[in-house]
Amino acid sequence: MKREHIAAAHLRQIRGVEVFNPQLRLLRSTRRGRRWSTESLFPNYLFARFALKSMLEKVRYTPAVKVVLRFGDRMPEIPDGVIEDLRQGLSELGSTVLTDAPLEGEEVEIATGPFVGTKALVTHVLPGKQRARILVDVMGRSVPAELSLNFVLFNRRSAAGIALRRVESVSVDEPMVQNPVLPTGVVAA
Repeated sequence: MKREHIAAAHLRQIRGVEVFNPQLRLLRSTRRGRRWSTESLFPNYLFARFALKSMLEKVRYTPAVKVVLRFGDRMPEIPDGVIEDLRQGLSELGSTVLTDAPLEGEEVEIATGPFVGTKALVTHVLPGKQRARILVDVMGRSVPAELSLNFVLFNRRSAAGIALRRVESVSVDEPMVQNPVLPTGVVAA
């Protein structure tokens, strides 16, 4: 887990191998407060383009590469248009701050202060203020409170799930161009 960048670095050193490891930079809530993290869009996978017949063994036995993905005797080929769409989408998200925030109705845990460890229910998320309105159970009563997202812990969502929430629409009408000589394949890292 979280070693895709190492496999990508080793693969980039091989002449004739082109590597694409889509990653997102996220602002996550942790027990130590909000922290920046870089996460793979597809955990444990990356894309590589190489001449299949002549380079397969070299790619397969590259350090940090577990396996070149295959389905029986067939290696999956990802059309160039899909890879370009991913690259373009990631470049458009480049300046956007992606944050993981709790959803309304989700249970959270208070991370600091006198109520540390107490479970609460999110009633409303205020993304502009980076705060959440919660209901805390105090002596059998639900008491409303407003806390910074830095002070609550919640279930983490995948980087892809966070990015997909930002996507408004995807065009499927555009034709995809495919390079028949060197198709892009999937490598498990």
